[in-house]
Amino acid sequence: LSFQKLVLSRNIPTLGRRRIIAVNDGIDYVRLSSLELVANEIHENKIIGNTAELGVFKGDFSSKINLAFPDRKLYLFDTFEGFDKRDILKEVEQGFSDGKQDFSDTSVENVLAKMSNPSLCIIKKGFFPQTAEGLEDTFAFVSIDTDLFEPIYQGLKYFYPRLSKGGFIFIHDYNNSEYTGAKVAVRQFCKENDLSYFPMSDNWGSVALTK
Repeated sequence: LSFQKLVLSRNIPTLGRRRIIAVNDGIDYVRLSSLELVANEIHENKIIGNTAELGVFKGDFSSKINLAFPDRKLYLFDTFEGFDKRDILKEVEQGFSDGKQDFSDTSVENVLAKMSNPSLCIIKKGFFPQTAEGLEDTFAFVSIDTDLFEPIYQGLKYFYPRLSKGGFIFIHDYNNSEYTGAKVAVRQFCKENDLSYFPMSDNWGSVALTK
């Protein structure tokens, strides 16, 4: 019996409810299971706010957010063309990564096709944080998965002040040695704002912030 199957067989009954998100589809067990647990906390505690993902790529994780929050808007922030040259320039200048990984193989249409509740999705295509200008909303859950220092730092600056008390932000790649700027961005923002964070043991080393 594999470790994943063992965990699945043991923790479903103890949750006292059926799972919403399939956690055995090969994406990332810990990340998906954590999303579902966090979503349940938000629902049970009646935390107000919508949801967002900054760094959507093909929409795999976004589709799980959409599934976990079937009654809330989901803002999808992405260039849908891969890394922006302005962010790569800063990334390389600071020696965090070479920024050469290609994330251009995506489209708005293909992302929306994966959503269980596409009518709730609001596409914000382009360069962040410009795509957030004029948007004033509150958020209960946010995923930041942009890999590079600058968009992660800018994402935290934008979303954390708009996060409801009891809400959560997941930041991907914190413990990913290929993108060292992710850790620097989180630590810098948290130091500036006297915040703590929880490192997660998912495949690429996310961290979670809450209020």
